[in-house]
Amino acid sequence: MFVDNVRIYVKAGDGGNGAVAFHREKYVSHGGPDGGDGGHGGNIIFRVDTGVNTLLAFKYRHKFIAENGGNGRGGKLHGATAEDLVILVPPGTLIKDEESGKVIHDMTDNDGADYLCCKGGRGGWGNRHFATPTRQIPMFAKSGTKGEEKNLVLELKMLADVGLIGYPSVGKSSILARISAARPKIADYHFTTLSPNLGVVSISAEEGFVAADIPGLIEGAADGAGLGHAFLRHVDRCRLLLHVVDISCFEGRDPIDDIKNINYELRRYSPELAERPQIIIANKSDILDPEVVNIEEFEEFVRDNGWELMYVSAATGKGLEEMVQRAAELLRELPPMLVYECEYEPEDAYVGASHDTTVRRENDVFYVEGEWLYNLVGQVNFEDYESLNFFQRVLKKSGVFELLESKGCSDGMTVSIYDFEFDYVK
Repeated sequence: MFVDNVRIYVKAGDGGNGAVAFHREKYVSHGGPDGGDGGHGGNIIFRVDTGVNTLLAFKYRHKFIAENGGNGRGGKLHGATAEDLVILVPPGTLIKDEESGKVIHDMTDNDGADYLCCKGGRGGWGNRHFATPTRQIPMFAKSGTKGEEKNLVLELKMLADVGLIGYPSVGKSSILARISAARPKIADYHFTTLSPNLGVVSISAEEGFVAADIPGLIEGAADGAGLGHAFLRHVDRCRLLLHVVDISCFEGRDPIDDIKNINYELRRYSPELAERPQIIIANKSDILDPEVVNIEEFEEFVRDNGWELMYVSAATGKGLEEMVQRAAELLRELPPMLVYECEYEPEDAYVGASHDTTVRRENDVFYVEGEWLYNLVGQVNFEDYESLNFFQRVLKKSGVFELLESKGCSDGMTVSIYDFEFDYVK
């Protein structure tokens, strides 16, 4: 079964709590506080697994939760830092935010390097950090912060330089089997191919490209007819399209109409995709009957649309070597494979979600509270300019400033958010 679009929930581990403890030792009358710090929670990390080409591993598992950090203990013992949870995905996987649909990360970026998706919570401080000359017996410690969590969509867009497109049974799988080591299922009925097949095409010892047989493109594919809607996304990264048609008209279809229909579906799915370079591959030319097919009309149609035309036969191998060489020449001139840019800003995690926020006023001080704010404050370094700017952007985008103003907060009044205080400036 081919699975290329799944929804999952990921959560990094929570930080361990700091300990409240005091040094107890014979002959030491004032040992003082010695509560250890909590350990950090495990991160959620995505890693490329080149050995798979489907998201089938996520079909029955949708929740991924990293371990929490250990709690601190007496004797200044630090809680254990939890191990990171590594999630393996196939090359070409897009990580998207489920709510907004924005791209968070493309797992082909940076050559498929590991991606830290959710950061584990920081461990809380033990009570020894809160000892002062005037507070020598602190009876409190700091709790660990919560780990980040996200609802994600994983979408697989295969990494192929060349895409073989066209109607079912025109010979796409047969061509792929001829020019590469791929061994797709081949039979004389529609929709033999139920999932994209990849094959590495070798040009020389140092050069080659990846070709993909994209199944199920028929009229109405952009609306979900056949298998096309499910697999059009896998053409997105292809730099060159080999548009295969049955020039023999063995099944009674007109190759000109087939080309028009497929390109119409491409334009409906993505106008940019329809503008990719195409070579029209007239397959089954070994059984071409000039009395059945008007070759002049067909060649004129291809020429008028600015496409190249090559006659091949997957059955005999005729023209396939020339086709491969021409594809390689074009690929050398074309831009590199598409890599999706990140559309998701860190503060987007706090916008549009159901975060409960309360504001209460005591004289001219406004206290803003909420579990999400408590966790946010624990992740912000208020001595760092960029971190502080991030905190301000989150407050603005999540509507905290609007909520403060609705409660009567104005310039010069004090706002307190879990021990962080500032003067409100509109």
